[in-house]
Amino acid sequence: MTMSTSLPPCGPLLPTDAVPAPASAAPACAAPADPRRRDFVRRGAAAALVAAPALSWPGGVWAAGSDAPELREVRVGFIPLTDCASLVMASVLKLDEKHGIRIRLSKEPSWPVIRDKLASGELDAAHALYGLVYGMHLGAGGPKTDMAVLMTLNNNGQGITLSKALAQRGAIDGPTLARQVLGERREFTFAQTFPTGTHAMWLFYWLAAHGIHPLRDARIITVPPPQMVARMQAGNMDGYCVGEPWNHRAIADGVGITAATSQQVWPDHPEKVLGCTAAFVQRHPNTARALIMATLEASRWIDASQANRLKTAAVIAAPAHVNTSVDTISERILGHYQNGLGRTWDDANFMRFFNDGAVNYPYLSDGMWFITQHKRWGLMKGDVGDNGVMLRQLNRAGRDRTAVFGEADYQSVARAINQTTLYRQAASQLKINLPSSDLRSSRLIDGKVWDGQRPAEYAASFAIRAS
Repeated sequence: MTMSTSLPPCGPLLPTDAVPAPASAAPACAAPADPRRRDFVRRGAAAALVAAPALSWPGGVWAAGSDAPELREVRVGFIPLTDCASLVMASVLKLDEKHGIRIRLSKEPSWPVIRDKLASGELDAAHALYGLVYGMHLGAGGPKTDMAVLMTLNNNGQGITLSKALAQRGAIDGPTLARQVLGERREFTFAQTFPTGTHAMWLFYWLAAHGIHPLRDARIITVPPPQMVARMQAGNMDGYCVGEPWNHRAIADGVGITAATSQQVWPDHPEKVLGCTAAFVQRHPNTARALIMATLEASRWIDASQANRLKTAAVIAAPAHVNTSVDTISERILGHYQNGLGRTWDDANFMRFFNDGAVNYPYLSDGMWFITQHKRWGLMKGDVGDNGVMLRQLNRAGRDRTAVFGEADYQSVARAINQTTLYRQAASQLKINLPSSDLRSSRLIDGKVWDGQRPAEYAASFAIRAS
């Protein structure tokens, strides 16, 4: 099937040094309005009045003085995925320099390398899996390191790919896959990108929602995102969960089909974050704030029009970034999907980077959800605090070392990681809408509602979970 990248008549693409005004009026060809965004805007108008006081800089840039960034250069790591776009465009559009810093991008081969370089200080910040940052902070999947989430980089835009061989035997979605996995006497292998990361959690949640126990009915392996297609082509796996463009690339190369998108698992789910260590924020708060502001402006620019998204695809496709064809990125960054079996659709919940600010707020409920799933799948043994993973949080609060990690402790950990005050300062200066609450409510694929309330009870409520 030929994949078109034609666009409605939007006029010429903006040059790389042209940054549109942050007005809410987008070109006529911009992505369709999202009802969640309209609700967010209504709530944000009131919330802005009670947000942390905005900092003042002439012309919206950093002034020389006490608010100036402590560092001139910021080393920022990324993995070759479509959702690294905001960080790349912040550098390409020189939005970093506008805010007094220079982003030095560092392309990394895998999420464990991102983890290790953040922990060692070789990277100041990174494009990171939400669950990776929480895993580091909790000591799951590596040495314990106090971490910080500065902002959410994107919602949606990941996928679950099944091999063409599996599809030819009838497995093309969750129910048909379940019939094969539960009915055949062989080991099925599925890949994700990092044990505590988002892709592992989407894969596990999707499998479990269709009656497949990911820890008993399948073999789960870890593969870096850029290697997924080649490993599937070599016959090493039956399916994988990864970010774009590696699901679309499997279709283009004829090795896989899209069985599900991550937005089918959780519409408008949190995905990648701008992560760093807590020590970095403590030592360089103005630099961290400047980095948020530059990245927010880039996110706003990308989402301002489909033309900007297409320009972004052309930039990030380069060898220095994702290293693939523009077409491989452009289709799904524009919301144009196909499953590799003849079905095509324009996805209402395609990858968003800004959505009038609704994407980027570091909601505490988003972070807590990953703790509930780490608990669900046995990534933290016993109660979350029983093995010392959370004890430093409990000790800081003056709690007994033997205390069970309870409902309130989920939120206290999320509040320690997610830098909501710093984000509110940055967003207020840029006149970006802010939510009225640190919690949001969502309904996932299995019908369960997650709203950040009673997380321990929620974590224990799943029939399919680690024993």
